[in-house]
Amino acid sequence: MKVNWGTALVAIPASQSLFLLDNTSMTTTISSKPIPTAERLIFALDVQNVDEAKALVEQLGDAVRFYKIGLELFMAGGYFELLDWLAARGKKIFVDLKFFDVPETVKRAVAALKGRPVEFCTVHGNQGIMEAAVAAQSGVKILAVTVLTSLDRGDLADLGFACDTAELVLSRAKRALEAGCAGVISSGLEAARLRASLGDKLLIISPGIRPVDNTTTDDQKRIVTPRAAFEAGADYIVVGRPIRNAADPRTAALAIQAEIASVFA
Repeated sequence: MKVNWGTALVAIPASQSLFLLDNTSMTTTISSKPIPTAERLIFALDVQNVDEAKALVEQLGDAVRFYKIGLELFMAGGYFELLDWLAARGKKIFVDLKFFDVPETVKRAVAALKGRPVEFCTVHGNQGIMEAAVAAQSGVKILAVTVLTSLDRGDLADLGFACDTAELVLSRAKRALEAGCAGVISSGLEAARLRASLGDKLLIISPGIRPVDNTTTDDQKRIVTPRAAFEAGADYIVVGRPIRNAADPRTAALAIQAEIASVFA
């Protein structure tokens, strides 16, 4: 079935300016996984301290049910206490620490999440690292990072990768599947290809999401709109600055939730 994807937002790496791409001929691969629609939005709680995090969570209220907690709050202190605080309020939690170390160290780090109220955690690295994380998961779903959405073709060349970005994402996703990971972190730009190649075998969580009217210039380069990401096959989207930096974060979150609901209606 052919659908009009609407308008996808993509960044031009050379200038960091934005243009609109009308994907009128793409094939829809909307997720059929039994995920509550309101939980498909994951908010990146990237703030400086726990007090600021709690205030923002309270402001968002029922507009957000799923939170991604990353390195900034981890380094601020009170990280695990915040996880418990969120869980006590019925929120789902995604630990985004991108474990990347020797396999045994990664294995022990993931094992330390046992008994914690955590749905997902991220790992980065080679096959041995991913396999070590999976071996220690204890109910936490392991998500493998493919290619960060802040990287473009030029950045990958600087890192020594000579292949096409989409090829690299697909290759890393295949290896994540072989390692037993539950899903991958991938830009919505590559989600359709992952779905076409791997079907529903992996969860696809897409960061780098920007609403169509968002014109903020930041470090995200490979970006799409919420609708485009889901129509490409994403199971979840991760949104941070468009909600956090909005004049009214709750209203911004509700607008994205309404867009998601229209996709899955």
